[in-house]
Amino acid sequence: MEKTTKTKTRMLINAIEPEECRIAILENNILEELYIERSSREQIAGNIYKGRVVNIEPNLEAAFVDIGLKKNGFLHASDVLVPSEGKNQGEEADPPPVRHHRIRDVLQQGKEILVQVTKESLGTKGPSLTTYISLPGRYLVLMPEVKRYGVSKKITEEEERQRLKKILESLNPPKNIGFIVRTAGVQQTKRELQKDFHYLLKLWKNICKKSKEIDAPGVIYQESDLVIRVIRDIFSQDINEIIVDSESVFKRTREFLRIIMPKYEKQLKFYNKEKPLFHNFGIENAIEEINSRKIPLLHGGSIVLEQTEALVAIDVNSGKYKGKCDPEETAFRTNMIAAKEIARQIRLRDLGGVIVIDFIDMRNEKHIQAVEKAIADSLKRHRARTKMLKMSKFGTIEITRQRIRPSLRDVLFEECKFCCGTGYAKTVESLCLNIMRDVKFALHLPQVVRIEITSNNDVVDYLQNQKRKQMAEIEDAYNKKIVIFTDTANEYGKIDIRYFDNKGEPVTV
Repeated sequence: MEKTTKTKTRMLINAIEPEECRIAILENNILEELYIERSSREQIAGNIYKGRVVNIEPNLEAAFVDIGLKKNGFLHASDVLVPSEGKNQGEEADPPPVRHHRIRDVLQQGKEILVQVTKESLGTKGPSLTTYISLPGRYLVLMPEVKRYGVSKKITEEEERQRLKKILESLNPPKNIGFIVRTAGVQQTKRELQKDFHYLLKLWKNICKKSKEIDAPGVIYQESDLVIRVIRDIFSQDINEIIVDSESVFKRTREFLRIIMPKYEKQLKFYNKEKPLFHNFGIENAIEEINSRKIPLLHGGSIVLEQTEALVAIDVNSGKYKGKCDPEETAFRTNMIAAKEIARQIRLRDLGGVIVIDFIDMRNEKHIQAVEKAIADSLKRHRARTKMLKMSKFGTIEITRQRIRPSLRDVLFEECKFCCGTGYAKTVESLCLNIMRDVKFALHLPQVVRIEITSNNDVVDYLQNQKRKQMAEIEDAYNKKIVIFTDTANEYGKIDIRYFDNKGEPVTV
């Protein structure tokens, strides 16, 4: 009889640096999820604001709302709650269905409204907003003005769904407030759900009170910090340990667990060793690899990942992996290994938008279905909403994944100043050819009598060696002076060319 190895799951909280908090989820010492929050980048998803409509855009069926930040928020007509929608909308935890009212019919310029941020600012875009407010607790989600009493779709056992629904109804929620039981509510007692229920009602009353007291634009409610938020939303009985390296964060986490989940307080441990927490568990190396384009697979295969603003392309390569001699079997085995790793990378990098995966071509229909199932099963554990299409005849699978905040790449890295994000930089030869063209153009101008070129060692060496003869010929032909300077502080690819007249004054070319 085969022995099943129990998964050892840890939550590591690295908060010893005041500027940054990092939380890693490890399964059998493999990094599966990573959350990073920095004091320099304020997280606003989940915050509730009292805003003012500053602009209506009928062509977009949307409004722009001033919520007191640098960028106005974007509010689409489908995200505007109309009071008449208060009827019971079923018992699933999906977002409200799309409404077909027009933006001009429900909002007017200058109107003050209560909005919640659903998506962080991305690039030049402002935050996305909704008037469908939701307040998450540990086991329940409160939804004002939406009469929906139900259970999360991820709770699949029908008997448990009915038990939780009966408990929820027995709590007698107010008529104008809906509730959803979260996945963490599985097997919880009525007492635990009731505590969450009363906490959320009290929180909503305080929000309503504050919204009447302050002027727009202004913040009404701010989400908890990363540590409390992740424990509230992610912690489950599957997590064996919570290890914290900051004493103040440890105390705050312990207090939160005592109030919300006292039976799990024993899982919390304080880390005070000299070796940094993430180094001790080998997390730092894994974080450095997050921006790698190529991810090796077992047996020599690999996946290559290219990320743009709205689309992610992932290519599966068999590499040196040959497996059996049958090419179909080789493709299938590589694709199955890749499917699990791709789902991990999507979750780990927090990729969003449209994701296109190009698998190795397979002909066997059973193999195709098995790869589809492997991807679908791996995506089930993702907290972000995902939708997946079946494999196309070209061997690709398309996925859309909810984007709430910038991906980890955007948090940890910035666009390369040398290649401007292309991944490529001009060769020294190309740079020097461009210099020669600019110089020849300027030498035709009568006011230019002297040219000074300043660049780094690589470019200067090429000019003074491969282009020495050509430079001398040009100087003689035009009776003008070309001077080359080396500046080691110059970045690769940065070239300064200055032009002067016969009086030594700069000339604009």
